[in-house]
Amino acid sequence: MERGKMAEAESLETAAEHERILREIESTDTACIGPTLRSVYDGEEHGRFMEKLETRIRNHDREIEKMCNFHYQGFVDSITELLKVRGEAQKLKNQVTDTNRKLQHEGKELVIAMEELKQCRLQQRNISATVDKLMLCLPVLEMYSKLRDQMKTKRHYPALKTLEHLEHTYLPQVSHYRFCKVMVDNIPKLREEIKDVSMSDLKDFLESIRKHSDKIGETAMKQAQQQRNLDNIVLQQPRIGSKRKPKKDAYTIFDTEIESTSPKSEQDSGILDVEDEEDDEEVPGAQDLVDFSPVYRCLHIYSVLGARETFENYYRKQRRKQARLVLQPPSNMHETLDGYRKYFNQIVGFFVVEDHILHTTQGLVNRAYIDELWEMALSKTIAALRTHSSYCSDPNLVLDLKNLIVLFADTLQVYGFPVNQLFDMLLEIRDQYSETLLKKWAGIFRNILDSDNYSPIPVTSEEMYKKVVGQFPFQDIELEKQPFPKKFPFSEFVPKVYNQIKEFIYACLKFSEDLHLSSTEVDDMIRKSTNLLLTRTLSNSLQNVIKRKNIGLTELVQIIINTTHLEKSCKYLEEFITNITNVLPETVHTTKLYGTTTFKDARHAAEEEIYTNLNQKIDQFLQLADYDWMTGDLGNKASDYLVDLIAFLRSTFAVFTHLPGKVAQTACMSACKHLATSLMQLLLEAEVRQLTLGALQQFNLDVRECEQFARSGPVPGFQEDTLQLAFIDLRQDSSEKHQAILHYQQMKLEKNH
Repeated sequence: MERGKMAEAESLETAAEHERILREIESTDTACIGPTLRSVYDGEEHGRFMEKLETRIRNHDREIEKMCNFHYQGFVDSITELLKVRGEAQKLKNQVTDTNRKLQHEGKELVIAMEELKQCRLQQRNISATVDKLMLCLPVLEMYSKLRDQMKTKRHYPALKTLEHLEHTYLPQVSHYRFCKVMVDNIPKLREEIKDVSMSDLKDFLESIRKHSDKIGETAMKQAQQQRNLDNIVLQQPRIGSKRKPKKDAYTIFDTEIESTSPKSEQDSGILDVEDEEDDEEVPGAQDLVDFSPVYRCLHIYSVLGARETFENYYRKQRRKQARLVLQPPSNMHETLDGYRKYFNQIVGFFVVEDHILHTTQGLVNRAYIDELWEMALSKTIAALRTHSSYCSDPNLVLDLKNLIVLFADTLQVYGFPVNQLFDMLLEIRDQYSETLLKKWAGIFRNILDSDNYSPIPVTSEEMYKKVVGQFPFQDIELEKQPFPKKFPFSEFVPKVYNQIKEFIYACLKFSEDLHLSSTEVDDMIRKSTNLLLTRTLSNSLQNVIKRKNIGLTELVQIIINTTHLEKSCKYLEEFITNITNVLPETVHTTKLYGTTTFKDARHAAEEEIYTNLNQKIDQFLQLADYDWMTGDLGNKASDYLVDLIAFLRSTFAVFTHLPGKVAQTACMSACKHLATSLMQLLLEAEVRQLTLGALQQFNLDVRECEQFARSGPVPGFQEDTLQLAFIDLRQDSSEKHQAILHYQQMKLEKNH
């Protein structure tokens, strides 16, 4: 029984499942029925399911049939109505066809007109589109035309700006046109063309300023000279409410607009034409002579093109080459001042241009680059000046060169360049200048000494007397009291030499001007140079005169007198130097003049020469002595040669009246001693083997003549019998020989007897 209940439960469960599947088949889309049917075949009751399925189909067929039977009469009525409508529709179709035929016939012209209107509208749209495109293209063409005009007129920087606008603003709007593509392809070529042309302009500019550097430098140095003159005038005039004229700015930026269309702004020559101004007009600024627009344009162009570094390197390289050319001095520069001036003008012009570029551009050149160039220029310039100035033997040219170097240094100092080394080099040239001065004054002294008559200066009027006293510091109360005509004790070379020493001092002072030296340094320089003049140049000139072969005693005496007065004038030279340098002699480290020593040495040399000359004259007279040592005649007067010798000595010592007493006395004593010694040598000669009483008598008369000359006091200042002592040995020897001869004769007589 339980088995039957279980079978009945399973049958109910299967029936419910089949019912579910049937509902699912009825409600499910045909495409998705597969899984449902598969579940039927997976089970074991698909036969019973098929039976239920057939039953369900038959039920649906019966329902469909009932529904069709219920609606059949309506369907028939609808078909009948439809047949009626078909006939009416046919009639309507015929009417529409007829109407259409009539309409087509009647609207044929309208269709043609509409077709024409359509074409017109199409053309109108095309024209409008073309106008719109042309409106986009016209600015491009206009800009391109403007670009070509700017290129043609060499307005390269504006052309580059136009090219930038054309490339980035206008061409992108019409880039699909073929002519635009041609333009785009041509833009790099245009840029290169602008670069090449601007570089060509820069090369022309560099070449032009290289050729005109001397003109630029000359103008700058004139400007510096004017400023220095103005400063000197201001220093000399009392400063009462006066205001100094402001100096023209050395770094005035030119009013040259890069994009200007004026012809002047587009000149690429680099040098503007400037007419020669009158002397009373203001000298134009050095930069006013130069049009720097080629540099500015090229710099801006290369900056825009991203090649600024290339441009800077090229510019600096070219300017370095030009600097080396400028710093190469001509081989004959030392011959004239114009050679030095042109050399300096070129250097100044070069650095004026570079300094202006430094202050008017940003980074084209920098201070390090300028300093490097200046260091090179300074070393080469100083080396060139040392070499060429060493060839110069004219002190006037050396002085002019010094003034030119000072102006050169002052000019560059205005532009901020250090010039201390130039002033240090001028101190070296100062020594050379002193040497050339010494050589020049050696010739001057030689001419003065050669042309002097070595006679006291005669004056016949008060005017002539004052003239000489005005030239040489001399005071003598006794001479002033004497009536005219009268004579100064010294000859003409004294005032001439004194004035030339002062001229030499002035010449030394001229060189020290504008060297920024202190008064003490100037004073020391002048004193050292003057000492060289006195101790070397003048001393040598005096020594050469004194050592001449044909120099006479009168000239030697006058030289001693002259040097004595020049020695006294040394204190006035000291005062003269003090007055022009404002440095007192008592100042520490002040160099003293050695003029006293110089003139003393010259005087001593002249004295020695007088002594030597007197002795030579005495020897010449003694050569005329002709003693007959075997004569038997007894003479009664001195020998003629000795009489002439004594007369010569008297006249000579008479000239010694203006000599210092010691000099005259020494000369007289030296002459007497030399005479006595020479006579003694005559008496003691080896050839004199025998003497007669007559010969000894004659020699005794000559000795007496000498003693008489000594007693006469030819030179004042000797003590009594002092001069006779020179002949005492001669007198003793002569007496001994006389006694010996007498003794010999007496013995001979006794023997005969």
